[in-house]
Amino acid sequence: MDLDEPQALAERLTAVGVAVDTVEPFGMGIEGVVTARLLEVSPHPNADRLRICQADTGSEVYEVVTGADNVFPGAVVPLALVGARLANGQVIKKARFRGVTSNGMLCSEEELGLEERSAGIMILPPDTPIGEDIRKLLGLPDWVLNLDLTPNRGDCLSIFGVAREVASIYGVELKEPPVLEKGEAGEEEIEVEIEAPELCGRYLARLFKEVKIGPSPLWMQTRLRAAGMRPINNVVDVTNYVMLELGQPLHAFDYTTIRGKRIVVRRARPGEELVLLDGSLLRLGPENLVIADAERAVALAGIMGGRDTEIKDDTTTVLLEAARFDPLNIRRTAKSFGLRTEASLRFERGVDIEGVRRAADRTAYLVEKIGAGRALSLVVDRYVAKRLYRTILVRPEKVEAILGTSFPYREVADKLRRLGFQLEESEEGWRVYVPSFRHDVALEEDMVEEIARVYGYDRIPTTLPEGETTPGKQPAERAFVRRLKSLLTGFGLSEVITYSFINPRDLQRLGVELEALKLRNPLSEEQAVLRTTLLPGLVGVLARNAAHRVKGLSVFEVGRVFLPGSNTLPDERLMLGLAAMGTSPRHWLTPSPIPYDFFYLKGVVEALCRALGIKGVSFVPLDSHPALHPGRAARLEVGGQELGFLGELHPRLQEDYDLPARAVVAELAVAALFAQAKPPAFRPLPRYPGVARDLSFVVRQEIPVAVVEAKIREAAGKLLKELELFDVYVGPHLPPGTRSLAFGLFFQAEDRTLTEEEVNERVEKIVRRLREDLGAELRG
Repeated sequence: MDLDEPQALAERLTAVGVAVDTVEPFGMGIEGVVTARLLEVSPHPNADRLRICQADTGSEVYEVVTGADNVFPGAVVPLALVGARLANGQVIKKARFRGVTSNGMLCSEEELGLEERSAGIMILPPDTPIGEDIRKLLGLPDWVLNLDLTPNRGDCLSIFGVAREVASIYGVELKEPPVLEKGEAGEEEIEVEIEAPELCGRYLARLFKEVKIGPSPLWMQTRLRAAGMRPINNVVDVTNYVMLELGQPLHAFDYTTIRGKRIVVRRARPGEELVLLDGSLLRLGPENLVIADAERAVALAGIMGGRDTEIKDDTTTVLLEAARFDPLNIRRTAKSFGLRTEASLRFERGVDIEGVRRAADRTAYLVEKIGAGRALSLVVDRYVAKRLYRTILVRPEKVEAILGTSFPYREVADKLRRLGFQLEESEEGWRVYVPSFRHDVALEEDMVEEIARVYGYDRIPTTLPEGETTPGKQPAERAFVRRLKSLLTGFGLSEVITYSFINPRDLQRLGVELEALKLRNPLSEEQAVLRTTLLPGLVGVLARNAAHRVKGLSVFEVGRVFLPGSNTLPDERLMLGLAAMGTSPRHWLTPSPIPYDFFYLKGVVEALCRALGIKGVSFVPLDSHPALHPGRAARLEVGGQELGFLGELHPRLQEDYDLPARAVVAELAVAALFAQAKPPAFRPLPRYPGVARDLSFVVRQEIPVAVVEAKIREAAGKLLKELELFDVYVGPHLPPGTRSLAFGLFFQAEDRTLTEEEVNERVEKIVRRLREDLGAELRG
């Protein structure tokens, strides 16, 4: 069929999933260019690099000056006459070059818009008629559609594959290109053996004799150039043409170079070498599939042929290869050697194993049509793969349930048949026979997608799904982590994310003795192990900011650490890390900077636990952590369960990381926090007033505040609702080795107003308990 609107075709193809990236003109804008035969080529008398040509168009001989060095008498070339227009918009004018008038210009492929770059004048076949409009001979102008195919649509890596889609879109019949199945008898023989059937399911060899190597016809050269391929000679051009037309890569060997007249498809031997057509030397191994003769490898299967067996100008007998190779093996081999060819691209996507013979017969037809040789009747076809016939039951109710609408099934069935599917109607629905070239269709859902595609996504109405829907709910653990981050951000800390891969020396600097898991292929030595703690990343954040003269910083991170487990996989634990150094920035709420010290971080942890509903938190002195200051570190516990630790960074590490101020860090187990946390619960406003008292006790300095608070709570009982330390004093008015701790206490009952006697009774119990257990005295 004729398609005069390439842009409309591109839009229709894109609508059915065959995306057209660009629509580009090819050979557009050429006027006044004709063919001419060079009668004479002589050097310019006044310029060494110029030549004077006498160009005969059949009706007149024109004298033309050219700088090309590939012209010769008898050559047929494109001649742009005076007034002609080239593809780049240039208009040819009569010009003088060093005293000689040029009545036109000899054109290259680039000037005709056939190639982006070219060297020398375009030499046409010697039997090209002269005086003809070059556009008529080359079939110009034309349009090129550049496709952006998804990897699953390897069947569209051919003109015939796209034509199949066009036939379905417009409802027209698809014409099969003519082939030549039979051939002449000959004495030539060839033996084919497949030693690696898991990598080559089918291999066909066909012979040609009386081959005459020369240029291919202009129409074939033009179509190859439009597809981005460079014409080489008639035999090679035919194999490339059939590959573009049918999607089946082919390769031509010089039959006389095949030793033993035997083709073996096998794995390469260890250390085996092969020189390819581009001159590159490959050292192969058993993971690579090669085409070999009786003695050596002659081609890298599915990717590129070898130099020793290439088609030369004196080749007279040709062995044609058509095969189906394993896509995964071709992809691995091509990637390992850095080779990317049109053939490997198609083999990687998967070629049609049933199309191997058709491609060989199509090549035979074209070889004889252009007079490049004679096809022999000898065809050796080794089909070792198991033939697979895929059938899929497609139920109308399934299609409508997925797509949400009904379809005109007669119209859809017609489009599917034009795409190569065979359909049989049954009581259950359609029984669909999938064509061998559609590797992407294996399930009923694939056919549903195919139905929607050919019918048109734009024709499917928008509908809401039927049935009950359940609103999504975030997992409790994930919601808890989000709440953690929200609370810490509200406390004024900034979230950071550091790498899970760290330098093993960072763990050594921190004194972490737990063996870290090593990566097999690390990106660098600085990222060679999995972290067992968040501290390396957090301390690194402080160090980098200090290097940029940041005076104060408080950050947090929620991330996973990886500990050696009992099985092959590591034990992953979600941790919360905190880090701070320096002082807080000035703010209207805090005009005086707050020092980021141990008590600041302890306050953050306490506020976090309070917000999470974690009660009974205690801070136990910690003297044994190698990364922390021995006298300014604590272990966080709730009911005997350890939640984590916090403390000031060891002075050794502060100096090692070049931190300008004291730094404090903490690391808490998120799972332990989650287990202890209580969900927010509604509490009505108290109906009865409470009573506040301030008490100051003189205690020995070695007694932790947490111990004092625990004793107060035990003595006060349930009537004590709030307890807060608001002052610590050490001075000359106290006995040596003691300090004064001032607490604010708030008593309240839910069912009555407390009397003065009840509050005094609780206060006396507190004073008595602290005196008996801790030797503390109430300060007057």
